[in-house]
Amino acid sequence: MLSILINAYACSPGMGSEPGMAWNWCVNLAQYCELHIITEGEFRDRIEAVLPTLPHGANMFFYYNPVSDDIRKMCWNQGDWRFYRYYKKWQMATYHLAKQICGKTKIDILHQLNMIGFREPGYLWKLSIEECIPFVWGPIGGLKQFPTQYLKGAGLKMKFFNKLKNFVNVMQIKYGLRVDKALRNADLIISSIPDSYKMIKKYKHLESVIIPETGCYPYYAKNVKVNEGKESLKLLWVGKFDYRKQLGIAIRTMAEVKCFKSINLTICGSGNDKQVMSYMQLAKRLGVEEQITWRGNITNREVLSEMKVSDLFFFTSVSEDTSTVVLEAISCGLPVMCFDACGMSAVISDAIGIKIPLTTPDQSVKDFAKNIIYLYNNRGVLVKLSENCQQRQEVLSWNNKAKQMMDLYEKCVEQYSRR
Repeated sequence: MLSILINAYACSPGMGSEPGMAWNWCVNLAQYCELHIITEGEFRDRIEAVLPTLPHGANMFFYYNPVSDDIRKMCWNQGDWRFYRYYKKWQMATYHLAKQICGKTKIDILHQLNMIGFREPGYLWKLSIEECIPFVWGPIGGLKQFPTQYLKGAGLKMKFFNKLKNFVNVMQIKYGLRVDKALRNADLIISSIPDSYKMIKKYKHLESVIIPETGCYPYYAKNVKVNEGKESLKLLWVGKFDYRKQLGIAIRTMAEVKCFKSINLTICGSGNDKQVMSYMQLAKRLGVEEQITWRGNITNREVLSEMKVSDLFFFTSVSEDTSTVVLEAISCGLPVMCFDACGMSAVISDAIGIKIPLTTPDQSVKDFAKNIIYLYNNRGVLVKLSENCQQRQEVLSWNNKAKQMMDLYEKCVEQYSRR
């Protein structure tokens, strides 16, 4: 059985985002190998409460490298660049802890798992050189470019922020010293989405394997026949009300189809008071407030319940890696309509959803509306898309990812031994 040392800053059961991503990777990998996991420690109580109940928990060994509450607040306040200074220090401390583990335990692979952002690669690559152990980095994210044509109508601050971020991304992948060292010393690079693959290939001339950072559990049953013969069409939108999610496009699309009074949109999620007021006023101004239900921030269980009674998941984000909520929709047998971009382009196939190209906001509204009306008039297509989700669930399942990762681990070890 291979022994893997994993660097996962954020890791916790019962959560989404980065903590849930690392937890699901580790729990599923533990079926096939022994894991030594270094994590920050904010969720230590949760981990130690659940670990004894897991079928393969005996294969998981956790090591904690905690930070202060102030640093944790910076981490969860997305966009707080101060966090990276402390995160770099955490990575160096993790390197020393990893070195101690390697001195006591035979480790076959060093794996930099999360946070997935490419800007901070950690120091396991350095340990790989010193200890002669293969190094794996990924899934790597954060390399996507915000499509600037979708900044139309945004304020000057938002335009400046996204254009600056696009510029910084390119500069860091091209000239970041530790990013370069980590990539060039990796025995295996995993890209989270096609955008990451293309950027690494373009600026570093290195190959990588595309594996979305999140997965699904194929256990959410859905009766795909319930929507046949229905007059109404229920769309579901889920997310934060931040600019990259483009909720405005969803509301404007509803205005394009408002003559079909039985097409309704349920919105789960929220934002600050200004964002909420702005979107509600937009719905009222466009005359679609009666066709929109605002659920606000609800629990994940409630979101899944909404998915099970909806007909179509309407995902309008233009800047994502691989959103967990999209995988949850697939788990629920819910067809997805989204942009052919970011992580969605790799996860959503024509068999389970409809993707439209990135063009302009105005054209996108028309494209989404056209396809919604098509599905409204062709319920058999919608039912087929839902039925096809079952097969796609297996491909995107956490267990399938773990098996794929194990194959790659074994190839790494074999190729490294031939050097």
